[in-house]
Formats: sequence, structure tokens, C-alpha cells
Amino acid sequence: MNSLEKVDYKKFIAPLVVGLVLWFLASVRPDGMSISAWHMFAIFVATIVGLVTKPLPLGGVALVGFVAVVLTGTVPMDTAIVGFGNGSIWLIVMAFFISRGFIKTGLGRRIALIFVRAFGKKTLGLAYALSAVDLVVAPGTPSNTARAGGVMFPIIKSLAQTFGSDPEKGTERKIGSFLIFTEFHANAITAAMFLTAMAGNPIAQAFAAKQGVDITWMNWFLAALVPGILSLIIVPFLIYKMYAPEVKETPDAKDWAAGELHEMGKISKPEIMMIVGFVIALALWILGSFIGIDSTTTGFLVIGFLLIAGVLSWNDILKETGAWNTLFWFSVLVMMASQLNALGFIPWLSKTIGASLGGLNWFVVLIVLLVAYFYSHYFFASSTAHVSAMYAAFLAVAIAAHVPALLAALMLGFFGNLMASTTHYSSGPAPILFGAGYVKQGEWWRMNFILGLVYIVIWIGVGSLWMKLLGMW
Repeated sequence: MNSLEKVDYKKFIAPLVVGLVLWFLASVRPDGMSISAWHMFAIFVATIVGLVTKPLPLGGVALVGFVAVVLTGTVPMDTAIVGFGNGSIWLIVMAFFISRGFIKTGLGRRIALIFVRAFGKKTLGLAYALSAVDLVVAPGTPSNTARAGGVMFPIIKSLAQTFGSDPEKGTERKIGSFLIFTEFHANAITAAMFLTAMAGNPIAQAFAAKQGVDITWMNWFLAALVPGILSLIIVPFLIYKMYAPEVKETPDAKDWAAGELHEMGKISKPEIMMIVGFVIALALWILGSFIGIDSTTTGFLVIGFLLIAGVLSWNDILKETGAWNTLFWFSVLVMMASQLNALGFIPWLSKTIGASLGGLNWFVVLIVLLVAYFYSHYFFASSTAHVSAMYAAFLAVAIAAHVPALLAALMLGFFGNLMASTTHYSSGPAPILFGAGYVKQGEWWRMNFILGLVYIVIWIGVGSLWMKLLGMW
């Protein structure tokens, strides 16, 4: 017998109340702001609250917000629908499909096992090896959740169990806790290092473009290179000192990885084709700005190659629900954020906040904005939702305060990933890795708070100096 889908209607209360209250406060809106700008703000905030409370899946919440925008006449349909043609969002979709190739062919798993076999003699070396896998795979996997859950977590769990480390047996601290928490941070760092390593990064790129700032794959990578490598060296070592594993030597890990690789057999034709596709993607993302091929075109080209080569089937494309879900809800959010700018709300907000920070040195303003951006993440359960909600406004404030535009745009882009160092619900990988039961909530929050301070020092301090040396400001 057919039945209705379950919907938790109580979770509609908060976004509905927030949206209606803001909507009817239009009469007290700031002078000079149009009523359309205020109504767009009300719907946008209500949608963001809905993305947090999740009365429906993210796509469903976005659909309700889209209908509200059009039905109220805040934005005409022809304008609202344009968001679905945003190139940055299609880059995310294409990169989701590339990531599916890594998982389907087993190439991601093979890369991880090769690193474990090569560097897995000591526990700290094992952690660095797994971080290196993240670094290699990240440019082609814009879903850091897929990277953590589909490639890294199964390897780490198998390794932990090989050493008898299991939370159900009370032995999680043997090695599993350390490896799980290190992977969480390696995932966040590598997500910050590449434009195509996390779904929210191209969204930041799109928002920056709306304000006249040109972020490319190459300038993002170059700016993130030194603070990223420093973080990948320092953070696993700090975790090793703060949260030392009981097992310090892991000679069996090399044998285990060798056995798993033997079971996988010789590299397969699909894996070889996947390598070719990945190399093409990286080459064109790096050289694209010099030869006139943008990142999204590269994504389409590589997916076409993977389809022709037989690495992916059209059914693989159709079944990649994460990509299509992302296309829908990100398109709606980008449309809303773009309209907040076009209708005048973001220019007003940036001018107002900029005036309150008037007289401050621009570098002080940048630090204040980045720290506020970072710690406001305690109120978000998604890095991408946070980027969608606040990136454009914070960038506008920074530019209004005379912060060099590219410096501000890239720093906010990096921190859109680093702010995952807060809670056990901070990003997609967090509930996967925390949910394995290896790290207690108190420890997760405590260590994340300490490492958050480390990121702030490395990325603002060293990162800004490095960008100065590159001539980016």
C-alpha cells in the first residue's frame, strides 16, 4: 500500500517564523533600500535556516525558497532561472562525476594502499602517508565528503581493525582515534588547497566574480600552496602530540597494504583511463588561463573522455545523485545571493559594516572578518551553506575597507574550508568520521579549537606574506 513520504513539519517552524518576521519588518528597513531587496533578504535567511533545520532534503528546501522568490514577485522567473546556468556550479557537477570515476575504478583505493605500503612503518608516517593520498586525490574530488567517506574512511577503518583498534572493544586509542582525527584535518587542509577540492570553493569563485575579482584554479592553488603544505606537516604532528596513539610502530601496515594490493591485482584498464582523464583535467586546470580554456569547459571535456573511454557509463552519470542535488540547491542559493547584490542589499551591508570598521587598518579589518567568519561556523552544519550565506557579504565588506580584493577573496575561500575545525557536524566528512565512534565529542571540540588557532596563525600570517611574495597584493 502506498503511503505519504515522512516530513518533519516541526522543522518548518523556525525558517517560516524567521522569514515572516523579517518580511513584515520591511516597513522599518534602512533608508534607501528597496522593498524587493529586503524581501529577498527575508527569503534568503529563511532558506538558510531551512538548510540548517532540514525539514526536507537540501534540494527540497531550495525548491521551496525558489518558489517563494518567484511567487512573491521578488524576482521574475526568467531572472531566477538563470542561476541554473552558472558555470561554477556546473564545474562542481562535472567534478562529482570525476570523483565517481576514482571510486568506481578503485584507483583511489589503490593510491591509498600504495602510500601506506611505502610509508606505513611508523604510526606518524602512516598518518602523513594518508594525508598525502588526500593531497593527490583532492584536485579531482570536489566532494570532500566523498573523498573522506568513499576513499579514505574504508582504508583507515581496515587499518585500525588490523591493529585491534575498535571503539566497541574500548581499544579506539590504539591507533584508530589518531588516524581518524588526522584524516579529518588532512581533508579540510587539502579542500582549502584546490579550487576543485570542495563543492563550496567554486561557489566562492562565482561570488567573487560578481564583485569583479577573478579567481582561477592556478592562482587559488599557488596562494594556498605554502600555508597548505605547512599545515599538512605541522597539524598531524600536533595531533600526534595532543592525542598520541598507543601503537607507535606499524610494520604490519606495510604487509597489510601489500596484501590488499596483491588482491587487487595489476592495474586495470579502467584505472589507466582514469589516470589519463585525471592528468588531462589537472593539466588543463593549471594551464587553462594561459590557453583560454576555462575550468568548467575542462570538466565537461574530461567527462566526455571518461564516457568515450568506458570508465563511466551514462547510468553512472544519472545515478550520481549528489551531483544533481548540488546542481539544484546551489543554483538556487547562488541566484539568491546574486539578487541580494543586484537589488542592493549586499552593497548596503558592506557600506554599513565598513563604516563601523572605519579608521581601522585594512589588515586588521581582514583579520576581524576572517576570525568572525571562522567562529560563526559553530552555527552551521555545512561548510557550503556557510559559504553560500556569508562569503559574498564578507568579501564586499573587505573590499569596502580597502583590503586588496584578491587577497580577501582567496583568504575567505580558504577559511570556508578551514572553519571545519570546529564541531562534529561542521562539514560533510565530520559526521562520517566522528560517527565511527573513535573520537569522543569533548576531545573533538577541544582539539579542533586548538588547531583552529593554528590555522588562523598559519593561513593569515604565513599565507598573506606568501601571497605578497607572489605579487597578489
